[in-house]
Amino acid sequence: MTDKSYIDAESIPTALRPVIGALCRVGSELSLQIARGPLAERLGAEMGSNSDGDTQKALDVIADKAFAEALTGTGVRYYASEERETVEELDPAGSLALAIDPLDGSSNIDVNVSIGTIFSVFETKDGAEESFLRDTNEQIAAGYLIYGPQTMLMVTFGDGVLQFVRDPLDGVFKLNVDRLMIPANADEFAINASNYRHWSKPIRAYIDDCLAGIEGPREKNFNMRWVASLVAETHRILTRGGIFLYPSDDRPGYEHGRLRMVYECAPIAMLVEQAGGQATSGCDRLLGQQADTLHARTPLIFGSGDKVSRVCAYHDLPEQEVSALFGNRGLFRA
Repeated sequence: MTDKSYIDAESIPTALRPVIGALCRVGSELSLQIARGPLAERLGAEMGSNSDGDTQKALDVIADKAFAEALTGTGVRYYASEERETVEELDPAGSLALAIDPLDGSSNIDVNVSIGTIFSVFETKDGAEESFLRDTNEQIAAGYLIYGPQTMLMVTFGDGVLQFVRDPLDGVFKLNVDRLMIPANADEFAINASNYRHWSKPIRAYIDDCLAGIEGPREKNFNMRWVASLVAETHRILTRGGIFLYPSDDRPGYEHGRLRMVYECAPIAMLVEQAGGQATSGCDRLLGQQADTLHARTPLIFGSGDKVSRVCAYHDLPEQEVSALFGNRGLFRA
């Protein structure tokens, strides 16, 4: 079976069809392996750590190897993976550079929560690292595969977001939505509230106002969500609206955020903007920034445009005004 048979390819740019086909082929195989759960090998078993010190699961390693092998011969010259320290050259004649988080949310493998694969595509530059350490506006494609109740591909080529659903009857990813837009009126926010004491005052003030509910300045009740799987969080917001916040905080190692610019934040930001939302590093639009190292981290806040703009407004307030907001509205004060 050829790669093309794994996806309905008519809406995909011709030059990218082999790449997207290869991603879907591996994604299809992974979805079957994940669906077998404990009947397969121990996919959630720890396999050491990657170059950045994060714990690797068995499926992280399996997925990384499978994608690298499948992408060979598809026009990808440079392959940069969250699981690898450096860029690998797959095809010296290729014209594309692909960055990938082969298995996002791997800590959720054993508890049967949706996990996924995030990817980003650039045209190559002269150097390997230079092909990725560049303005994130230069991405020519970005997307993710999500392995959940349905296996889906969400992808953009710079003209809207396409949603493909893997048909389990024949294994083909079929176009379901050709221009997905983030709903505007969701009353949900996603943040790890256990880190409240470590956040900056603007982030605490924003969350306090959400928690104040209908009696507070937002004059509505909000629900909080937190899955700890970036793909799952993104998919919920793309389909249902809301806002996701993973800010920097004062813990060691979190001063500049925790998510990686190249492998996670840049592709998610492109998808979100193409779906009518906004993505920032707290104050500044994320697209237009660039990483200074392959595994550089950044804060990430994205979702419905009005909600993200409000977070930015909190950061723009003078310090004394934010302190006043925090002092008056802080719901977690002792």
